[in-house]
Amino acid sequence: MSAHPLPTEPVPFAPRADPAALADLRARLRATRWPDAPEEAGWSLGTDLDHLRELVAYWADGFDWRAREAELARLPRFRVGAGGLGIHFVHARAVAPRGPVLPLVLTHGWPDAFWRYVKVIPLLTDPGAHGADPADAFDVVVPDLPGFGYSDRPAGAPLNSRQVAAVWAELMERLGYGRFGAAGGDLGSHVSRYLALDHPERVAAVHRTDAGLPVFDGDPARLTAGERAWFEEVREWAATEGAYAAVHRTKPQTLAFGLTDSPAGLAAWLVEKLRAWSDCGGDVERSFTRDEILTLVTLYWLTGTIGSSMRMYRANAALPAAQLARRVEVPSGFSLFAGDVLRPPRAWLERTAHTVRVTEPPRGGHFAPFEEPETYAEELRAFFRPYRRTTDR
Repeated sequence: MSAHPLPTEPVPFAPRADPAALADLRARLRATRWPDAPEEAGWSLGTDLDHLRELVAYWADGFDWRAREAELARLPRFRVGAGGLGIHFVHARAVAPRGPVLPLVLTHGWPDAFWRYVKVIPLLTDPGAHGADPADAFDVVVPDLPGFGYSDRPAGAPLNSRQVAAVWAELMERLGYGRFGAAGGDLGSHVSRYLALDHPERVAAVHRTDAGLPVFDGDPARLTAGERAWFEEVREWAATEGAYAAVHRTKPQTLAFGLTDSPAGLAAWLVEKLRAWSDCGGDVERSFTRDEILTLVTLYWLTGTIGSSMRMYRANAALPAAQLARRVEVPSGFSLFAGDVLRPPRAWLERTAHTVRVTEPPRGGHFAPFEEPETYAEELRAFFRPYRRTTDR
């Protein structure tokens, strides 16, 4: 819940970090108490010690947050009240559009924030300036999920993806959009799905980069061989890579103490996922520069949102099975990037959604809008093209 009266109209927002907070961050980084690690462990047990030492040294003495802050401030950012919370969002309107403009709400996942889409925003609002058709321009809305980034943290129970979808529907109404497209990945895939399920009269079409973890309580014989193989892949992945999610779902507050107190610990928790889930071939800096990584980690540090971001997993774990089993009837498209985790078979996509388009871009991972912004932008342009018409603006 916001500590201040919530604005009913969007208010420009350009936060500037307290110099004392930046000084405290550098002092903590320089005083990091490092764990030991077995020789040659590398990334096999989690974040590589040598890699993190180098990153933390650069964070303390080379990273320029003020420059990154100024870059982010060039985006048209706002805050407004929706769902009883102050929501931070980017609202970038189409530039010199030709024809109907489709509003598009893009929802990020974990462990990120509006950061996920900063590279793709200009490609979507001004395609003509980037070698694409100006008729494909969008009005783009990129909110921070509640409890992430600069959006308010719920004071009580965290919001689940369905509740966030209701907040987004209110947000889009406040912005004057009666009809819009929705897109996202990770938690943003869930939110986009519930927008389509609960507000089908307003959502023109929905695009996702994943289908989430599968839920099926029917007869396994009804599944295709490809679906059964995918279910087994999901089980194996959960056993080897899913410990983070188990903690988030069950005891996130315990983990939050350490990650809120130690910037090196926070970086370790986030960077390991940036490496594991991106299409980087084991070298995280093939997908993200050090400045890009530290921009995201510093956002989490300065906003103190690692605990509240993890709690959303607990909220989603309590969603009734009946909600998870609902089929999306709004036209749905999926871009399954080659380097992402848990890429579902088409049979599952068609079982769970009115699937009209599936593509498999050859490069890019879980953070595709950031890793491969040009490809991601073209995926959205192509998918939403049939669903444009005169809309409320």
